[in-house]
Amino acid sequence: MLFSNQKIRYNKLISKQTKFMPKKIIIGVSGNIGSFSEEAANYYCQKNKIKNYKLEYLIGVDNVLSALAKKKINKGIFPLENSNGGIVYESVYAMAKYVFGIENLFEIDIKMNLLVKPGIKPGLIKKIVSHPQALKQCRMYLKRKWPAINLEEYVDTASAAEDLSAGKLPENTAVIAPRVCARIYKLDLAEESIQDLKFNFTTFVSAVKK
Repeated sequence: MLFSNQKIRYNKLISKQTKFMPKKIIIGVSGNIGSFSEEAANYYCQKNKIKNYKLEYLIGVDNVLSALAKKKINKGIFPLENSNGGIVYESVYAMAKYVFGIENLFEIDIKMNLLVKPGIKPGLIKKIVSHPQALKQCRMYLKRKWPAINLEEYVDTASAAEDLSAGKLPENTAVIAPRVCARIYKLDLAEESIQDLKFNFTTFVSAVKK
């Protein structure tokens, strides 16, 4: 009986402690692991001293706002506008479909990089793949350095890097992506900081359920 009473008191204590523990915040980002959206979300949490959080990689702004509307996530982080590339049309189209609140707008500096599979030299590159915004932010570089190359739009910079690494893209493809993707997806850094503007800021949205 004594043991039973001790067990009851212990369970009540654990229940009380759990009640006051902060809940983990689920944040949906519009990119893959290694994306600028992931970087933006981590920056946002650090700036706002949010420590107990988990990222959901939803690959696409529509997916982020859909998950927010269905209460599958607590916040959504996605890009809105770039100082060089302008409005992110994908975001505008998705924002028109959903009702949500804008908790905050914030900027991060974006550095674009050209990544290739190990052993692929510049002369072997036949196609460059990336998100439409990344291609816009590097358009003068691409015209100057790769005037005859085929350009292909992709859903996400980091997803392009992942698919190149996995063999889902031809090995003579280069991708424009964050530098960290070279390490994550075991790619070579062919050229770094290829964006047209030295200071290349993107405004991100922190969205919440309204």
